[in-house]
Amino acid sequence: MAEGEDMQAFTSIMDALVRISTSMKNMEKELLCPVCQEMYKQPLVLPCTHNVCQACAREVLGQQGYVGHGGDPSSEPTSPASTPSTRSPRLSRRTLPKPDRLDRLLKSGFGTYPGRKRGALHPQVIMFPCPACQGDVELGERGLAGLFRNLTLERVVERYRQSVSVGGAILCQLCKPPPLEATKGCTECRATFCNECFKLFHPWGTQKAQHEPTLPTLSFRPKGLMCPDHKEEVTHYCKTCQRLVCQLCRVRRTHSGHKITPVLSAYQALKDKLTKSLTYILGNQDTVQTQICELEETVRHTEVSGQQAKEEVSQLVRGLGAVLEEKRASLLQAIEECQQERLARLSAQIQEHRSLLDGSGLVGYAQEVLKETDQPCFVQAAKQLHNRIARATEALQMFRPAASSSFRHCQLDVGREMKLLTELNFLRVPEAPVIDTQRTFAYDQIFLCWRLPPHSPPAWHYTIEFRRTDVPAQPGPTRWQRREEVRGTSALLENPDTGSVYVLRVRGCNKAGYGEYSEDVYLHTPPAPVLHFFLDGRWGTSRERLAISKDQRAVRSVPGLPLLLAAERLLTGCHLSVDVVLGDVAVTQGRSYWACAVDPASYLVKVGVGLESKLQESFQGAPDVISPRYDPDSGHDSGAEDATVEASPPFAFLTIGMGKILLGAGASSNAGLTGRDGPAASCTVPLPPRLGICLDYERGRVSFLDAVSFRGLLECPLDCSGPVCPAFCFIGGGAVQLQEPVGTKPERKVTIGGFAKLD
Repeated sequence: MAEGEDMQAFTSIMDALVRISTSMKNMEKELLCPVCQEMYKQPLVLPCTHNVCQACAREVLGQQGYVGHGGDPSSEPTSPASTPSTRSPRLSRRTLPKPDRLDRLLKSGFGTYPGRKRGALHPQVIMFPCPACQGDVELGERGLAGLFRNLTLERVVERYRQSVSVGGAILCQLCKPPPLEATKGCTECRATFCNECFKLFHPWGTQKAQHEPTLPTLSFRPKGLMCPDHKEEVTHYCKTCQRLVCQLCRVRRTHSGHKITPVLSAYQALKDKLTKSLTYILGNQDTVQTQICELEETVRHTEVSGQQAKEEVSQLVRGLGAVLEEKRASLLQAIEECQQERLARLSAQIQEHRSLLDGSGLVGYAQEVLKETDQPCFVQAAKQLHNRIARATEALQMFRPAASSSFRHCQLDVGREMKLLTELNFLRVPEAPVIDTQRTFAYDQIFLCWRLPPHSPPAWHYTIEFRRTDVPAQPGPTRWQRREEVRGTSALLENPDTGSVYVLRVRGCNKAGYGEYSEDVYLHTPPAPVLHFFLDGRWGTSRERLAISKDQRAVRSVPGLPLLLAAERLLTGCHLSVDVVLGDVAVTQGRSYWACAVDPASYLVKVGVGLESKLQESFQGAPDVISPRYDPDSGHDSGAEDATVEASPPFAFLTIGMGKILLGAGASSNAGLTGRDGPAASCTVPLPPRLGICLDYERGRVSFLDAVSFRGLLECPLDCSGPVCPAFCFIGGGAVQLQEPVGTKPERKVTIGGFAKLD
């Protein structure tokens, strides 16, 4: 029984050792220097947090042409790990720069040379090409001397060497040959000893006898991490610079105002984070294995899909080759037929000319006919012969080949085809569209406009996705509303919820598939249903000074003679007229919203609402007023007097002039503007591109908003005992444009309620 238990314990121990050995072997790739591909020797931590051997870093800087920035050679230990026999084999093959190159480098500003002052105004910036992230990192003016050694990584490498027995046993450095196996090491002496040599070199009663022995090692490290600038032990961590600092570094100007914590706090916080992350990974090994299986399956699908893609491309290219071969054969056949036809015509012409030679053919026959003495017979035979001789004579006098020898008409222009074949490439999905934020807005509907980047492949159609962000989050993945196959580069989203925030995104699609989504765009919808109305110029207006557009959505006030007289006689009394334009609708219930744009160059404009009866009574034939600061409503507006009245005023106006909005007492807090001692008595804010007016008839309240950001500017009471209509007042020159409803644009409409939901 005891033997069985001992055997079981031995088996468990061996299994544990095998697991540890396997784990250490799998960790080896994390311990290899990216330059020499060997285990780290005195690794340095680069600013990009990657590691590289100190010797390899010097080699890289030397290849880059930097001289004298490889760190302090005296800081390099004299342990066996730093001897030339154990360094990277690349160092033995390194070619040093030639003297003439060194001279050029020194004169160009690298290193130090006579005449160059230390601490110059423009110190040299040393850039190190990190082999891990393939990026250039700045080492500072001190180069490698300003970097920390990664002592933790050195300890891990040493434990790995001991676990896998890399390099065999460590021998004593002070024994006579043959050396014995080392049993102790000394950090102060930076050497390994056997028992006898350790006693010999650390005699009793001397200062060396106080050296603490350590395990034998090939790499001796300092007891603590030292500051490379001041050679003192680091005690704090700068969160701003993300760098360990010593006591002297804390008081330097470079860390003034930085958030610095003790290294113990940074150690505990980082250790807790690392432990938590590692615990999560170790607790989800099943998930990791599942994802590995999924990735392996993806690899198999990738191999199969890649092979299919190769076959499809080969088939298509063979098809192109077959079409070209068929076309080549037909073109060659056409040339062959043309050539044979020309050769036949030329051969016939040659035969005709040969018959004109003396004693042969037609000439010989004519000579024999001329010997005929019988006149009737001669005439009978010579008539046809004469015609042939005449034609031959004419051909001889006007000679030209029967066919051309040139085949220029058979030349091919393949420039366009060659360009198409050269540009033949794989189909690419459209790039992520860019949403035009200047043209995208929300009013009665949401108008969305976008465009593709300049060099993006075209898209056949687009997919729009959107959702509300101000609704409680539901468990599970985010649910989007989607609209498929939207043509063009703009669309309308109908019936949005009022007072909501929508996030929208777009992606394109073509034969190659769907592209990436655009960046998310957030839009605020109006706080109430949009009120559609036109301008009505029948009440309290002067047709000489007011010009209403044909669509009745814009009005402009032209300053007349009274304003010119006021400008000429500033110190004398003058009278200015108030020009008023009302909306053609009146609100009797619910909540309503509308928006308008005021010309920033307007002299004085008042935008608001009022009781229809009071407006008609006050402004129908309204008298002139003494000053442009005249308040036409005698009620509440942003520049009105501060007197408190119990009854709600019949009017509510926002005063705009010269690109500014005047906010009266108590309005600055609504606009988010306060002074040191509280809200100011009055203030001005910049005029936004569009103003929004929200009327709550039941509550008797009017809110003035920035129609772009929906930031509140002013809220005031209003008497809603009767119909209320929009009103616009002008003193001097000015212009107002009502925002056009989005639904009037001839764009593709997208109904929100009918969309399928995307998980």
